[in-house]
Amino acid sequence: QVSPGLRTPQLPVWLCSVSGRHSVLFGTDSRLLSDWKSERVFHLYFYSGQQEQTQTAHLTIDTHSHHWEEAQREDPCSPGKRRPALEMAIRTKWAGATVSWNGTDPFF
Repeated sequence: QVSPGLRTPQLPVWLCSVSGRHSVLFGTDSRLLSDWKSERVFHLYFYSGQQEQTQTAHLTIDTHSHHWEEAQREDPCSPGKRRPALEMAIRTKWAGATVSWNGTDPFF
């Protein structure tokens, strides 16, 4: 029998397969599970367990930003416009959200 804590988590946790690697994306704010208003700007943490990741990445997600406010001078096909696979995975839940890596180098 599955524990009620596993069926209904107290904190948001997503198991991810990004670029063929398994990882965990999680938040420490339980309001993300029950209050849609808390999905405006919030923090998530990402851990892949891979040797090259020495610490958990702290991400800030802004769901009300506008993609057209980003630097429009770059060609959309230029390498500078490529988005990390993790950001694209996050956008499957929060379409159009911007992701700040807070000083961590983005994972491609």
